[in-house]
Amino acid sequence: MTTITRIIILILMVIVSSVSAQDFQGIATYKTHRDFDIKMDSTKMNDAMQKQMMDMMKKQFQKTYILTFDKSASLYKQEAELDKPQVGGGIQMSFGNSGSDVFYKNIKDHNYVDHKETMGKKFLIKDTISPIEWKLESDTKHIGEYMCFKATYTKKVPKNNFNFNSNSNIDDDTEEEKELEMEERTVTAWYTPQIPVSNGPAKYQGLPGLILEIHDGKLTVICSKIVVNPEEKIKIEAPTKGKEVSQKEYDVIMDKKTKEMMERYAPRNGSKSGEVIQISIGG
Repeated sequence: MTTITRIIILILMVIVSSVSAQDFQGIATYKTHRDFDIKMDSTKMNDAMQKQMMDMMKKQFQKTYILTFDKSASLYKQEAELDKPQVGGGIQMSFGNSGSDVFYKNIKDHNYVDHKETMGKKFLIKDTISPIEWKLESDTKHIGEYMCFKATYTKKVPKNNFNFNSNSNIDDDTEEEKELEMEERTVTAWYTPQIPVSNGPAKYQGLPGLILEIHDGKLTVICSKIVVNPEEKIKIEAPTKGKEVSQKEYDVIMDKKTKEMMERYAPRNGSKSGEVIQISIGG
């Protein structure tokens, strides 16, 4: 990072230091979008159906979230959505949560509580916040009225390839036990020291200012509105209802449930053409 950039950041941090000393709060609105690569069996689904499904999925991955925050904690919640849309042929599409999930994050105590309602059951995922090794870059840009600085970090993630091929055999033990192929991904964030909280949407945090934009693989999160010190005081409390599990325990449960669902809806020899197929991708 250049000397000039360092000086600018220091100046901004000095300017907002008086704000930092106050007991301030804020509400930030984020819009999310996710690109995707999906393989479909052209012998089982015509071009019109494929286009209809792709358009439906694009809309499903466009969501709005509200982050309410103060200096030490935050709540991140998706705005409620309408009922799940359906595509012809008995295919029901469901992606992510239904608006009932709440992600509480305490950056002071370095922990989080993730309330999720999955398959009719409520979970309270309690765990510690993993530190992110951000690299502060020299690039700057404005997002609305806020001067933002770029930061990046690299992580390893499994390759996700969704294959809608009805001829695939999910009961193949070799396929299930195959080791996940990993790839390296660079995450880019844009943060503003003008809002002096080390916080951001979802699990993103750890920068000297609120994160207003995230590019994480095919996921894009952009802040569209910010209200600082709203007239009505915000109450930020961790959710309390649900079965308490760690993140690792929840991931194991979800992996098991996903395999059970795939087996349940897997096409079988002699299956009826009108049989309902439900495709669910968490987000």
